[in-house]
Amino acid sequence: MAASIQESGVQGNTDPILVTTIEAGVATLTMNRPAQYNVLSAAMLDALQSQLEALATDASVRVVVLAAAGKAFCAGHDLREMRAEPSLAFYQALFAQCSRLMATIQALPQPVIARVQGVATAAGCQLVAMCDLAVAADTARFAVSGVNLGLFCATPSVALSRNVSRKAAFEMLVTGDFIDAAQARERGLVNRVVPSDRLDAEVRSLTDSIVAKPAVAIAAGKGLFYRQLEMGIDAAYQLAGQTMACNMMAPDTLEGVQAFIDKRPPAWPVAAPGGR
Repeated sequence: MAASIQESGVQGNTDPILVTTIEAGVATLTMNRPAQYNVLSAAMLDALQSQLEALATDASVRVVVLAAAGKAFCAGHDLREMRAEPSLAFYQALFAQCSRLMATIQALPQPVIARVQGVATAAGCQLVAMCDLAVAADTARFAVSGVNLGLFCATPSVALSRNVSRKAAFEMLVTGDFIDAAQARERGLVNRVVPSDRLDAEVRSLTDSIVAKPAVAIAAGKGLFYRQLEMGIDAAYQLAGQTMACNMMAPDTLEGVQAFIDKRPPAWPVAAPGGR
């Protein structure tokens, strides 16, 4: 399948702010403001939101990779933009917009993988934490550094505290100190760390593994995974049991189980457009 390329927004009136490439079931969204360290300006947030909403209903897309151009992955919010309009209403709207994007990533039926090639700070670190999976170059670094400017990274703390231990998250939040890629992996912020020249290959090995699985199981599993985390254990098991029962009724699953019994490769049914 040939790759399709979509562009969202503009940078400097010419360059797209977000470039989306779709190939072989994998949509790669590349933030394209390298000179500004791919900050989450209002325009970038809008572009990411629109593209993710479009991909959510595209049954041909099985995995989403969030990437960035240049040396930095994402330096968080655009501080110049924020300082230019110092009003409570503006800040409330901006952080609501950002929170909506983070919730959309988690609600997306497809797994979202952060491809982290460089520094991820503040809301950029939050973005990594909100992705379902993350693969980082060994030169990548991570921080929630707003406290260094007198601004506690409150919204990033929501994602960070759901990925790493409480004490590790709080230390990062109150010191603003960087951790390297190896520490990020040890603490659970990223899944895999590889040399920079192997980053794309490592991301591809992960996407290939996911694409090979039935979409219905992946979508149901992702939805269940996050919902049950916020529940008590009894409610979590009730929801998990119901999810498995419904999953078991899917044609893909029935075929997969029968293929296992028959000791043959499964012949997955073709998903209907818009279905998972």
